[in-house]
Amino acid sequence: MARFTLLAALVPVLAGAAWNYPEARKSGQTDDYHGTKVADPFRWLEDVDSAGTKSWVEAENQVTFDFLKNLPQRDAIKQRLLELINYPRFSLPTKEGGRYFYTHNTGLQNQAPLFVKDSLAAEGRMLLDPNTLSKDGTVALTATAPSPDGKWLGYGLATAGSDWNEYSVLDLATGKDTVDVIKWVKFSGFSWTKDGKGFFYSRYPEPRREGNQVFSDLANQKIYYHRLGTTQVDDLLVYERPDEPKWGLGAGVTEDGRYLFIYVAQGTDPRHRLYYLDLQDPQHPQVQGTVVKLIDVLEAQYAVLGNTGPVLYVNTDLAAPRHRVLAIDLAQPDRANWRTLVPESKDVIEAAGYIGGHFVVNYLTDARSRLVVFDREGTHLRDIELPGVGTVGGFVGREGEPELFFSYTSFVYPTTNFRHDLTTGQTEVFQAPKVAFDPSIYETKQVFYQSKDGTRVPMFITARKGIKLDGSHPALLYAYGGFNISMKPAFSTSNLAWLELGGIYAQPSIRGGGEYGVDWHLAGTRDRKQNVFDDFIAAGDYLVQEGYSTHNKLVISGGSNGGLLIGAVVNQRPDLARVAFPAVGVMDMLRFQKFTIGWAWASDYGSSDEPTMAKYLAGYSPVHNVRTGVEYPAMMITTGDHDDRVHPGHSFKYAAALQAANPLNPSPLFIRIETNAGHGAGKPIAKQIEETADKFAFALHFVGTGAN
Repeated sequence: MARFTLLAALVPVLAGAAWNYPEARKSGQTDDYHGTKVADPFRWLEDVDSAGTKSWVEAENQVTFDFLKNLPQRDAIKQRLLELINYPRFSLPTKEGGRYFYTHNTGLQNQAPLFVKDSLAAEGRMLLDPNTLSKDGTVALTATAPSPDGKWLGYGLATAGSDWNEYSVLDLATGKDTVDVIKWVKFSGFSWTKDGKGFFYSRYPEPRREGNQVFSDLANQKIYYHRLGTTQVDDLLVYERPDEPKWGLGAGVTEDGRYLFIYVAQGTDPRHRLYYLDLQDPQHPQVQGTVVKLIDVLEAQYAVLGNTGPVLYVNTDLAAPRHRVLAIDLAQPDRANWRTLVPESKDVIEAAGYIGGHFVVNYLTDARSRLVVFDREGTHLRDIELPGVGTVGGFVGREGEPELFFSYTSFVYPTTNFRHDLTTGQTEVFQAPKVAFDPSIYETKQVFYQSKDGTRVPMFITARKGIKLDGSHPALLYAYGGFNISMKPAFSTSNLAWLELGGIYAQPSIRGGGEYGVDWHLAGTRDRKQNVFDDFIAAGDYLVQEGYSTHNKLVISGGSNGGLLIGAVVNQRPDLARVAFPAVGVMDMLRFQKFTIGWAWASDYGSSDEPTMAKYLAGYSPVHNVRTGVEYPAMMITTGDHDDRVHPGHSFKYAAALQAANPLNPSPLFIRIETNAGHGAGKPIAKQIEETADKFAFALHFVGTGAN
């Protein structure tokens, strides 16, 4: 339990310290965790609106940016990033009312405008350009939902990276907004009734007026129905759970308009309950009525793929850790009547859809995609050929039409949209971008290495073809390791720039993710979280042992839960890497549940409210395990001052603790705080480029470039 009181012995900031960090005052704040006293001297930094915190943020940024602006390679890296990202990018099209809706960024636009085509052969026309809504590009388009008749477009906007959304409706005939405005929406879908006269959504109560509403606590989410042409105060309450204020509620209407399905979640636990409301006549839906609790136990994941009348098609991991597809007849809902259509296999079903009377299933084979088509009874028809070892990023289509769109990407293959005819089995390129680089000179290999406990872990390594494994190359090691999120091959112009600088990019699929199903996820949760850190450390050691890099040329990076990963690993193995980038990380594991949506993460982390978990969390919590007398790598912590997902106080406190404990660390321990920014979603292209250029220039200052 000595780690609990570690902060009490932090070294004071010395005058004239090598990096001139601003002094962060220490308070006498101490908390009692089940009989153990824990110091929290930088608690005051949690108040992001206080004058003291704002002054500290300004001073920290001054120190950081004074260093960054003098790095010789920064401008050249920024220029190359601008060249690489300046290519057209398209989202997958959504078809409603015979029209195709999609986003299209021409290249350097901060946000992607929304377009519509009246047919596949027609020219697209712009419907909405979020770039016109703010001078700095920080208003993002977060949700789009055309009505089934194609007359209306529901859309959501978020400002400065916040998770808070405001929903509006566009009249597609006039191109003007209607009077419909919905506020205080977070973590919600936007689902129209079949008649196109209104939509279901989830919202929280309006936050109390005192304090910062952006960072308000979240409870009592409710499902409402909004009729077009009315005000929000007149919206109809469809479902709530005042007895369970922390439960999350989401809703979606089946394509035939008959049923509203309600997903009831407990935090970020991937398991949930499944309820439904029979809307009866889709053209005159009954939006209020008796909600049927089809599955009212928290035991598995359930995703409704579609339906044929009362028969539902459901993707689930019930009694199938790698998932299967079931048929559930609402007329005979007893479990004895459930039928398996697509059985569990050795590969994980990452996603499935019911499109054109077929099941389209995206499997993960060692974190690589395989796209398969089955008929409605689950008979295998074909594998859809993919361009290589990579990722199907998504697929869309309608239940009654054979047109399937899917995207494919890999580390050196830009995200490309394909169109597949489920009747003929023919696939064609639909939208293919052109990026200013030569993919033929790079290659991706998948290797497998052993973690500390002997577990076999896969890792993708991308580098220039024919590199010598002599340890001369800087390597960027990136991972996540949590919340059932799988790390798969993905295209990134930032990573391309790194490769062009002679670097190697390595991405392990460590435990905590969903690459191998439920068991792989659970092996990195709660009191098994150390497995995640061990897997990552073993990946770094593997790169060194095999000659890809050296510890003195290794750069480690991760964001959000991955930021926690980097913070914990740096404390445990400060010699692992020369440079570390913990981004928007969960750094105070004893208090994360006290901010905004943080309480929802207890399914993965546990909580300090539990005596045994408090002790375990304190053992790796980055803020509480900062060490003195060891040499930390060069670090640049990054966060946004409006991050209402992972409160910026996490990164503030971690930076203050590092600097106070190690004021004379040979390498800098900086924090870069983006203003008017959030957790990362919707971040303008300009801000993304600036941050990446800063990171790469910072890294290369310490590790040097590699030979090409």
